[in-house]
Amino acid sequence: MAHYLLTYHVAADYLERRPQFRTEHLALAWIFAGRGELVLAGALEDPVDTACLLFASEGPEVAEAFAKADPYVREGLVERWTVRRWNTVVGELAANPVYS
Repeated sequence: MAHYLLTYHVAADYLERRPQFRTEHLALAWIFAGRGELVLAGALEDPVDTACLLFASEGPEVAEAFAKADPYVREGLVERWTVRRWNTVVGELAANPVYS
């Protein structure tokens, strides 16, 4: 199991347009979370221009599938997104714990 960080770079009108798609977005997120694939997700603040979603999976395909199904992406609230493997080494959920 590895960690993959899905990063959203959101549109300037993201906060204004988000309410009409938020229920569908959150429902999708909770489906992935319920399967143990989405570990944490949320928007960065001050300014709200980026969101990060942490996935646990064997490859980047799970995070990519989420982005492709997400109404925020489909409806243009997300201007661009990336998926990168995150080599987590410290913490209870670290994929590759390193102690020294």
